[in-house]
Amino acid sequence: MDKLRTPEQCFAHLPDFISEPHYAEVPDGDGGALRMAYVEAGPPDGPVALLLHGEPSWSFLYRRVIAVLAAAGVRAVAPDLVGFGRSDKPTETGDHSFARHVAWTRALAFEVLDLREVTLVGQDWGGLIGLRLVAEHPDRFVRVVAANTGLPTGDLPMPDIWWRFRRAVEKAQTIDVGGLVQAGGATPMTDEVRVAYDAPFPEERYKAGPRAMPGLVPTAPDDPATEANRAAWAKLTSLTMPFLVAFSDGDPITRDMAPLLKRAMPGARGLDHPVIHGAGHFLQEDAGERLGDVVARFMHHAL
Repeated sequence: MDKLRTPEQCFAHLPDFISEPHYAEVPDGDGGALRMAYVEAGPPDGPVALLLHGEPSWSFLYRRVIAVLAAAGVRAVAPDLVGFGRSDKPTETGDHSFARHVAWTRALAFEVLDLREVTLVGQDWGGLIGLRLVAEHPDRFVRVVAANTGLPTGDLPMPDIWWRFRRAVEKAQTIDVGGLVQAGGATPMTDEVRVAYDAPFPEERYKAGPRAMPGLVPTAPDDPATEANRAAWAKLTSLTMPFLVAFSDGDPITRDMAPLLKRAMPGARGLDHPVIHGAGHFLQEDAGERLGDVVARFMHHAL
């Protein structure tokens, strides 16, 4: 598997993101290895929050959430998915698959870091991957925070706005990563922040991950990920671990998933599910401190 590694100097100017990166190698599924990056903050012996980002962002998205959680005594661990952030970037879109992203993230979280009693915080693809991990390794998790995410099986249609996003990425000669994050937010970003989202991708050849991810979402019942995702739904709906649905009020892509998750997940019943007002799809960017406070209070049993 051919791969690229973003030069460290590309990350020289990251506003409000002071966490130092850590690195670990995971099997690439093709006989080699990939270097994955992650940041960590908070007490090493604190309760663990695994913060998983999605398309096309990276752990920078969680910078304000991390600060709030660390101050609340939580060990916040935020990886960069393979193909994103400081993690290695396979050069071919065909190197990416739903199963491989689950395996890569599993290897980092469990085989390298040996995380236990984990609270998952998953947004966008972070939820798709994270919910698979919860279903397949429920002994590693104690609670879930689903934030503007879901777990498609291909049995239900995706919304039109998502299809427009997928087709735009497929047709684009160049992918404007910072522009996509801005378009999915509800508040203007500074130029400095927008550049930080672009930082992992100094050239177009680094963007196989962002190009591939929309096409990996199951949209038909014969998708390669359908059976595994159906099995995950069956397991998730049998679990009683607390399951918080913390969606924003301004995300047309995932909004229909919030009531479905509240109804389907046994651990969601009886909880006071917050709505993050004034935020878009990337609620960590629009309202990171508020989301961090929600997660911290949930982990400290205040919700």
